[in-house]
Amino acid sequence: MILGRPQEDGMIGETIDENAQSKHQTIMNQVYDTIDSPMSTLNVHIPPSDLAKHVAVLRELVPATVRITAAPDDPQPADCHILVHGSVKPEWLEASPTLRAVIVPYAGISPEMQKLLQQHPQITLHNLHYNDVATAEFALALLFSAAKFVPPLDKLLRQGDWRQRYTGAPSILLSGKRVLILGYGAIGRQIAPVCQAMRMQVTGVRRHEPAQPMEKGVAVYSVAHLHELLPAADVLICVLPETPETVGLIGAEELAALPRGAIVVNVGRGPVIDEAAFYEALHSGHLAAAGIDVWYVYPHNEEERSHTLPSRFPFHELDNVVLSPHRGGWLEAAEERRLHELASLLTAAARGQPMPNQVDKVLGY
Repeated sequence: MILGRPQEDGMIGETIDENAQSKHQTIMNQVYDTIDSPMSTLNVHIPPSDLAKHVAVLRELVPATVRITAAPDDPQPADCHILVHGSVKPEWLEASPTLRAVIVPYAGISPEMQKLLQQHPQITLHNLHYNDVATAEFALALLFSAAKFVPPLDKLLRQGDWRQRYTGAPSILLSGKRVLILGYGAIGRQIAPVCQAMRMQVTGVRRHEPAQPMEKGVAVYSVAHLHELLPAADVLICVLPETPETVGLIGAEELAALPRGAIVVNVGRGPVIDEAAFYEALHSGHLAAAGIDVWYVYPHNEEERSHTLPSRFPFHELDNVVLSPHRGGWLEAAEERRLHELASLLTAAARGQPMPNQVDKVLGY
C-alpha cells in the first residue's frame, strides 16, 4: 500500500538535532518498508458521520481486499490503516498504531485537522474533490441572484407587492463585466467558461506564478499580484480554502480597492474575507451586492441548527446579500461522485499504488 510519502511538515518550526533526525528517518523507512506494497487486507474505518450510511454502496465499489467498518455498528479496529472523516479526534489516531492515512471526505481541511495531523508525521492526509462542479454551479447561482437582487423581489411578490416592477428595482448587467476568481483551481475552472460565455472578462489568481500566463482565455496571476488586480474587478469570486495564509486575505483595504458597486461571492471559507469589513462594505453601499455560502458562526449541535445566525453582524438584515447555509458543494447526485472518488483512493492504496489527493498539512491543500 503506497499512501504517499508524508511531508516533513510536522517538524516545521521545531529544532531537530542530527541524531533525532536520523532516528526519525529510520522509523519512517521502517514504516514504508511495510506499506509500500499491496496488502492482503486494507482496513478502513468510518467514524460517526453522514458517510457511514452509504457504507454498503462503498463496499461494492472497492476490491475484496478492502475491509470497511463504520460507526455506530462497528468499533474502530486496532489494526486500522485508513480513517475517513472530516474532523478526526486525537484518540482515534492513538487507537490504531497501524494507522497510515486520513481521508477527509470533501475538499476543505480545517485548521484544527491540520494542526493535529502535523503531530503525526507517519500519517498522510488526503481529501476529495468530487463537488467541484456543484460548488461552481452554486457560485454562479449566487452571482446571478445577487446581481439581479432576486431575494427582495421574491419576498415582496410573495406578499402580493408588484411595485418593484414599475419603480426601477436595481439590477446589474453582468455581460462585459470583469471577474476575478480568487483561488483558480478545479472550481474556478468550472466557473470561468460560463462567465466567458456571457462575454465577461475572467482573471484567475493562484498561490504561485503560473507556468503559462493565459489558460483558455483566462489571464492567470499569482496572489502576489492581488492588490494590482482588485481595482479592475467588477466581480470577485472567492473559492479559497481556510489556511493560515488565507485567513483575512480580503480585509478592509482589499474591499476598498474594489470598484464601488462591485459584487463579491464567497463559496470558499468565510474567514478568508474579514467579517467586520465585509459587512461594512455591504452596509455602506461600497459593494453593490454579495452572495455568501460560507460563514463565521455555525451551529454546534443539532438543536442549534434552527436558530443560529451565521455572523456576529446582521448580514441577514441587508437586502443586497444572498445568504446560503454552506450548501454550495452538496448535491444528491454528487453523493455518487463522492463515493466513487473515495473508492478510487482506497483501491489505489489496496493495490500498492500512490493514493491521490495528498494534502500539505501546513498549507491545507
